[in-house]
Amino acid sequence: MKHKTILIVDDEPRLLRLVKVNLLASGYEVATATDGKTAIELIEASDYDLLILDIMLPGQLNGFEVCKRIREFSDIPVIMLTGRAREQDRIRGFDVGADDYLTKPFSVEELLRRIKAVLRRTYQAGESPKCPTYTAGDLVINFAQRRVFVEGKEVKLTATEYEVLYHLGSNAGKIITHEDLLTWVWGLEYRNELHYLRNYISSLRKKIEDDPANPKYILGKHGIGYQLTTE
Repeated sequence: MKHKTILIVDDEPRLLRLVKVNLLASGYEVATATDGKTAIELIEASDYDLLILDIMLPGQLNGFEVCKRIREFSDIPVIMLTGRAREQDRIRGFDVGADDYLTKPFSVEELLRRIKAVLRRTYQAGESPKCPTYTAGDLVINFAQRRVFVEGKEVKLTATEYEVLYHLGSNAGKIITHEDLLTWVWGLEYRNELHYLRNYISSLRKKIEDDPANPKYILGKHGIGYQLTTE
C-alpha cells in the first residue's frame, strides 16, 4: 500500500525538521517548502495527499493566500498552522479552504492525530445513503459522486465541509446533535469542540445559502444541533 505523502510548508527550520522527522518515523513520505510560491509550484507538479501550511510565510504570499490559490486547482486536504489563536484567523482559514488548523506551539502527538483524522475524512470509502441524491430547492447533493450543486452550478467544498454536509444530507429532516456531528466527522475526541462545527457550518452557509445570516437549508436548533431541510 502506497504511503501517504505530506508537504510541509513553514519557514522555521527547527519546526520543519521536527515535523519532518516525526512524520517519517510514522511512515509518511515527506516533502518541504519554506515559502508560498514554492508550495504552489510543488502542488501543481506533484500528487500530495495532505498539506501542512503555516499562515506566516515570507514573501508576498501568506498561508491564507496560498490556500486560496491552491483551492483554484486542487482539493488536497490542508491543515493550517498559526501562532495566533484568534477566532477570526480560524474562520478566515476555513473560508479559504482549510480542513483543519493547529495553534503553535503544539505537540507532535496532536499533529499526528489531526493528520490521521483529516486523511480518514478525506479518503475513507463510506457507504452512500439509500437515496443517491438530496434535492431541496436549488440545492442538490450527489452522494455517489460527492458533488454539490446550487442553481445548477457546482460548489467546491473541502473534504471536511463535504463530510459535514453529507451527514446532514443523509439524515435530511432530522436534527443531528452537535456531539453526534462532531463525532461522525472529526472523531470521538472532538465531540466537545463546538467551535469547530460552528466554523464549518458558517463556511458551508456562505457557499450554499442565498443569505447566510438567514439560512433556508442548514437550520440550527439552539443548544441542540443542526438539520438540513427537506423542503
